[in-house]
Amino acid sequence: MFISPLPDRIDVAGHSVECLMAGEGPPVLFLHPGHGVEPTDPYLAALARHHRVIAPSHPGFGGTALPEGITTVDDLTYFYLDLIEGLGLGKVALVGASFGGWIAAELATMGTELFSKLVLLDPVGVKFGGRETVDIYDIFATTIDQIPELFFSDPAFGKQALGNLDFINMSEASIERFARNRESLVLFGWSPPLYNPKLRQRLARIKLPTLLLWGEDDRIVPTSYGQSYAAAIPDAKFEAIPNSGHYGYIEQPGAFADRTIAFLSA
Repeated sequence: MFISPLPDRIDVAGHSVECLMAGEGPPVLFLHPGHGVEPTDPYLAALARHHRVIAPSHPGFGGTALPEGITTVDDLTYFYLDLIEGLGLGKVALVGASFGGWIAAELATMGTELFSKLVLLDPVGVKFGGRETVDIYDIFATTIDQIPELFFSDPAFGKQALGNLDFINMSEASIERFARNRESLVLFGWSPPLYNPKLRQRLARIKLPTLLLWGEDDRIVPTSYGQSYAAAIPDAKFEAIPNSGHYGYIEQPGAFADRTIAFLSA
């Protein structure tokens, strides 16, 4: 998973962007986590039965080149403002997972009028505790072998979902894709580690219906972090999903999709 090319390409301000586009109906912009987006993702397939899903690979991730001058999450938000304008999405629903949830939260603080609703799946991006408090697990100090256990409630499922990350038997293209995703996540999230010190205060600017869905067994950012995140956004709803970790939308796609679709349709 996270190593397959996406089927479509779109132009964003003169840059060619790899993208998954599927389904019909009200548009949903999905912003993927640090390890990329998978074209056969069951969660996205479920959304596409009710919505027009647009799921691009971020600049520097997957098959999307990293334009000169894009070096921060703040730069990524402006890139996505260009994408929304270029595609004429209007009032688009915004869904972001983990690192993509951070970008989505930043976007929502910058232009609430552009979006219909906001759904955040175990997002990072905010610091709630004090200087000596570790809010977000240090994923940059982990090995590849630790990923299934850290990102999933069921490590065995994680190994299967990630294809066991067998670099010996993986194709060169797949290895390069995985490495690009990892490298770009470090570029955008290294310092400070996976958060913007200013975002916490800006979350109060989000004035649109917001739902935070959380893996009950998230080992990267626990449910207490998610509850603090929801409390910082006016009138945001929070729900923890059992038997799911940080990548809960992959581990329990039906539960996450059902709640997302119901919220977007309400």
